[in-house]
Amino acid sequence: MKNLAITVKTVDRPGVLNKITEILVKNGINITYANIHVLKNKHGKIYLELENVTDPDKLINELKESEVVLDVTKHRSLDEIYGKRVIVIGGGAQVAQVAAGAISEADRHNIRGERISVDTIPLVGEEELAEAVLAVGRLPRVAALVLAGSLMGGKITKAVEKIKKEHGIIVITLSMPGSVTKKADLVVTDPIQAGVMAVMAVADTASFDIKRVEGKKF
Repeated sequence: MKNLAITVKTVDRPGVLNKITEILVKNGINITYANIHVLKNKHGKIYLELENVTDPDKLINELKESEVVLDVTKHRSLDEIYGKRVIVIGGGAQVAQVAAGAISEADRHNIRGERISVDTIPLVGEEELAEAVLAVGRLPRVAALVLAGSLMGGKITKAVEKIKKEHGIIVITLSMPGSVTKKADLVVTDPIQAGVMAVMAVADTASFDIKRVEGKKF
């Protein structure tokens, strides 16, 4: 059995997803990730990452035979291409510095065969930041979150507690006033170093173990 990533181009009408999943269920295949969007030409695209696929060619042919399917394309999975994700959220200047450290460190590991990607969004405001932190739990492949700001607490802290408990995401913060630093796995003063340490914490090719320094401040 093997994993398989495919894009299914479909007609755009009710019941399409049901017909596709019926084929998958019949073959004993499990969906590990799905992304659906409608194209401008009234067609749809469904990206699927699947496991327990015994015969990929047979499955693709079965899908193509369905009346709702226009085409099927096979890919490498997003995990193989983009790998683990480090998300950086906070103020623009701090986010830029954290991202610089994370991207430089990710490049060092990716050259050796690792796959780590870095995503950022500059935001201000307690409500906006808390909402963004909670949304991190809905993103695929997130391994670590860095909060880069000058003051964070309240709803942001509660959001951090939730994603750590429910999703096991590593949370690193810059040194700042506010209660969020008390709930982080690691507090780092220098933003560039925070980005570097976030990547080191999730990289398989690094010897850094965040559990050995959990709760400390650098």
